[in-house]
Amino acid sequence: MNQLISCIIVDDEPLAVKLLESFVTKTPDLRLLGSFTDSVEAINAIKEQKPDLLFLDIQMPDLNGMELAHMIPSTTRAIFTTAFKEYAFESYEVSALDFLLKPIRYNKFLAAVEKAKQWYERENQDDAKSKSLFIRVDGELRNVSIENITYVSGMKDYVMFYLDGETKPLISHLTMKAVEAMLPTDKFLRVHRSYIIAVDKIKKIDRNDCIYIGEEIIHVPEGYQQAFRSFIETRSF
Repeated sequence: MNQLISCIIVDDEPLAVKLLESFVTKTPDLRLLGSFTDSVEAINAIKEQKPDLLFLDIQMPDLNGMELAHMIPSTTRAIFTTAFKEYAFESYEVSALDFLLKPIRYNKFLAAVEKAKQWYERENQDDAKSKSLFIRVDGELRNVSIENITYVSGMKDYVMFYLDGETKPLISHLTMKAVEAMLPTDKFLRVHRSYIIAVDKIKKIDRNDCIYIGEEIIHVPEGYQQAFRSFIETRSF
């Protein structure tokens, strides 16, 4: 990501704020817009400045971090910082990018920032992509919403698009490489030489790295497992 990630720190403990400020200062990808020990005061600044990222404590007086997270702009994402690990699950319900347990070490902080960078890079890629694709099927161009694609499978010089609510796939003369380049990378992942899946459409993943999606069970082979696990790790707890 070429542009710096703008951020705001919100924590009612001054020492915790100073530590996070020191981390932000020595991290080249971040630009600090401000720090707040008062969550009510912070929300006004957040709405006005619309930072990319919040480093947000959970247990605070007046307005706690979870309540504040429901009030932030849609373009802002939170990384929660707390001494209480029992809040971890709840943090993902408000689209948190990560959860840092106090006392926070710099290497953990850097890992969370890397997740934020990857998330914003995918968002920027999506902005440049269309919400639909024109797929040539039997000499005609079909306009297909990206949101309706469950998975894509390839066979020689043809690919099959499996869509929500459709019993038969759309078959087109394309390569898997071309399809992969057309689809947004935060929603679709190539998990096999012959399969690209919509991650949000996965029903479950079993212990043998088999993906259950639509009516298909896809085993992720060894060459794709590392990328697949890394991607899923950013969305799982």
